[in-house]
Amino acid sequence: METDRGTELRVLREADWDEWYGCLYRAFGWPPAQPEDRALHRSLLDFDRGLATWDGDRIVGTAGSFSFRMTVPGGAAVPAAGVTMVSVAATHRRRGTLTSMMRRQLDDARELGEPLAVLTASEPAIYGRFGYGAATYRLSARIDTGRVTLDPPAGSDEVRLRYAAPADVLDACEAVYAALVPRRPGMLVRRPGWERAGLLDTEIARGGASALQCVVAERDGQVTGYARFRTQAGWNEGGADGTVRLTDLAALDPATEGALWRFLCGIDLMTTVAVDARPVDDGWQHLVSDIRRCRLRVRDECFVRLVDVGAALAARTYQAPVDVVLEVEDAFCPWNAGRWHLVADAKGTATCRRAPDRAPDLELSVRELGAAYLGGVPFASLAAAGRVRELRRGALAQASVGFGSAVAPWLPHGF
Repeated sequence: METDRGTELRVLREADWDEWYGCLYRAFGWPPAQPEDRALHRSLLDFDRGLATWDGDRIVGTAGSFSFRMTVPGGAAVPAAGVTMVSVAATHRRRGTLTSMMRRQLDDARELGEPLAVLTASEPAIYGRFGYGAATYRLSARIDTGRVTLDPPAGSDEVRLRYAAPADVLDACEAVYAALVPRRPGMLVRRPGWERAGLLDTEIARGGASALQCVVAERDGQVTGYARFRTQAGWNEGGADGTVRLTDLAALDPATEGALWRFLCGIDLMTTVAVDARPVDDGWQHLVSDIRRCRLRVRDECFVRLVDVGAALAARTYQAPVDVVLEVEDAFCPWNAGRWHLVADAKGTATCRRAPDRAPDLELSVRELGAAYLGGVPFASLAAAGRVRELRRGALAQASVGFGSAVAPWLPHGF
């Protein structure tokens, strides 16, 4: 595929992997890839979904996508193109390289029948023009365990915790994760091989901390949760000042979750628990004695793009009945543009069909639709910013309630 500036877009060949991967790392300014990282990424990438932009005999642009299934409100797992490894060489900026790759990816996702495309953005300002909206957010915290106490719920004392080598309990931990996937929008059904990503333990991943550790939680002989973490020793004039760096925590019930958090906050010689990329409604926030001493921070995480508006809106359920006509603007994927009639009954079952002859109730772009899709960004908030326009009184409130989610959407890991 020839582009406007003399470069050529091709499907990635396995023989070109090393140059392609090197182009990606150079663009991001990363140190050389560790062998374990390189081997894992190579094994996970679908080469027929990888794209390389060539200028003569040099790769100057990279992009790929994974064939994922992401949960949506109601628990259904919807096919989604997981956009990844996007880069453009500094020598080829502002020449249409990124646009041509985005164009090809969305065309391919449509052809494959994937109603959604999702990504995490190194620079959020880039992807809005391609119709991606920030749909999930991540919570980070630094819990001062010297000043904060934790009061776990009833039953936590009955939970048994034990250390285990992460690889030895991988299957049990994956079973816990799989059970949680339908409960929260934005989670990914893990494809074979992805379970190994959580065990990567290179020196770069450690960042000066310990090797990866794992504690498993059990009730009545069954694994009900786990926490993976590293510890980083530290000392000051007053004594020990170490940090627990949480990488992953999952629990099937509140008692198990409380027991795991109490353990993390009580490890000897550690005075801080560093938490990153957790759901914004994570329950531990209601167990601590002083939330101000936890130094919370929230930022965007997963960006969602509706590739097929009708199929995407019909695939999820709704918190309340909805009957609205949406006037959707989508210049980059014009097959989505126009009026869509969304009807959801009291059980949440939905249909969404073209309605060119109906008067619109709400007017918005596909970017705002992506932001609201998983239920974490209310239409009312977008309307307050002027991004959604109400054309029929009452339609905004109805859509804002209906599109909501009882739990905050969350992307559990990057890709």
